[in-house]
Amino acid sequence: MSTIIESEERTALRAAVAALGKRHGRDHDREALWAEAAKLGYLGVNLPEEYGGGGGGMAELSIVLEELGAAGCPLLMMVVSPAICGTVIARFGTEEQRRAWLPGLADGTRTMAFGITEPDAGSNSHRITTTARRTEGGWVLSGRKVFISGVDIADATLIVGRTEDARTGKLKPCLFVVPRDAPGFGRSQIDMELHAQEKQFELVLDDVELPGDALVGEEDAGLLQLFAGLNPERIMTAAFAIGMGRYALSRAVEYAKERQVWKAPIGAHQAIAHPLAQAHIELELARLMMQKAAALYDAGDDAGAGEAANMAKYAAGEACVRAVDQSVHTLGGNGLTREYGLASLVTAARVARIAPVSREMVLNFVSHQSLGLPKSY
Repeated sequence: MSTIIESEERTALRAAVAALGKRHGRDHDREALWAEAAKLGYLGVNLPEEYGGGGGGMAELSIVLEELGAAGCPLLMMVVSPAICGTVIARFGTEEQRRAWLPGLADGTRTMAFGITEPDAGSNSHRITTTARRTEGGWVLSGRKVFISGVDIADATLIVGRTEDARTGKLKPCLFVVPRDAPGFGRSQIDMELHAQEKQFELVLDDVELPGDALVGEEDAGLLQLFAGLNPERIMTAAFAIGMGRYALSRAVEYAKERQVWKAPIGAHQAIAHPLAQAHIELELARLMMQKAAALYDAGDDAGAGEAANMAKYAAGEACVRAVDQSVHTLGGNGLTREYGLASLVTAARVARIAPVSREMVLNFVSHQSLGLPKSY
């Protein structure tokens, strides 16, 4: 790859992480891989050096997740812990919060989940009803969240709640660190058809009492802080999807080179070769947009990064679904067997179309923000 797109350092990082992923592979032990990736400095590559991180940005962190995914062993909590939570705390947290959380997030000894989605709000974050009430000692948090990843393995969850503006009475978003064992903080696992190592949870916050320093950053900077975490989430979801698509495609190409039914391997037939080539092109195009989004974000252009991150997430999700579908189809009946390990990706690939924001909401964003078209809602 040209150094115009990636520096020598990033190319070397890509190769090193690919080697790590190859050692662990599809049947990896999540905890062992997490520990080794942390030890090698990959988990915190985007976090500030003064807190134990690598001093890089989303460009580097997305490389790590993409290459692990391409090896068949993506770490979903990378999207949440270092990318969303680590970024928000590094940018907006107090010095005490940075010291308390960033070194652990960087070396993998601490993990943080992220809670924004609510049962009745869906994609409409303005309908979030989880509220924080100020008390003499701090805050009391009440509400519900749903489809929150990895709460059982996280030391705390960064919860998006709303506080009442004393002047206007309007609710505004704020972020709170809620420890896993906080009284009143309940969780129940959601029974998913998607079989991932990281589980999904519904959360109930029943008058959870928090100290004053549980609030991350300034109370008045809620939206800014929230979107500072959501742009990295979209970039990392793109990396997750591109990695998954690459993994499926590599298995299909390997099979198409060897599988012989007539005189030549099936990969010689254009009906097999061309759709795989198209899937490869689409994944490469999605990666370019992801790299653009990461570059804009790392340069501090939040508005530009917002547009590019949404586009990257959309493009990667679509490319991933098509790559997985074509890969399974290439293997025929073998594509549905446990031996080849592709069939489960059909369900997993849909995640990139649905989460963390649906493709329809991305199209809404682009039609309104990029094209200036009127809203229907």
